[in-house]
Amino acid sequence: MKNTLVAAGASLLVGAATAQGIQIAPAGTTPTILGAAQNFSGHAAVDIQSAGNSRKHGSVGMVAFAPGARTAWHTHPVGQLLIVTDGKGWVQEDGQPRREIKAGDVVWIEAGVKHWHGAAQANGMRHLAIAYVKDGQSADWKELVSDAQYDAR
Repeated sequence: MKNTLVAAGASLLVGAATAQGIQIAPAGTTPTILGAAQNFSGHAAVDIQSAGNSRKHGSVGMVAFAPGARTAWHTHPVGQLLIVTDGKGWVQEDGQPRREIKAGDVVWIEAGVKHWHGAAQANGMRHLAIAYVKDGQSADWKELVSDAQYDAR
């Protein structure tokens, strides 16, 4: 019995020592970028989350929106998942009323749905945004959300 356990433990160690399919990007190695003015209104700080060649498969970003900040209208070729981690904000599908989102909410946006998301007027909001790549693209950016569109209920 003892030899069986030793052999099993040795094979686990050998497997761990030879595993080379995992890559780690240490925290803080990717600089925070400000959301581009053609894609965001207001102050939005984006921390891209990637390691190895993960960016060829999908886009993951932790986005911190100041009060009133938001994305431009946009779509995603394979959809988008938002995980709200802090604060309160809104998400809106074109032609539909805006909807409140807050810390703990998880939002799925179907492929091709024109939408925007961002912070509420008086509160900041932070979310993890996950979009998958199709034909080298994870988002198709459109026009900025006007103040009138943002303020409309």
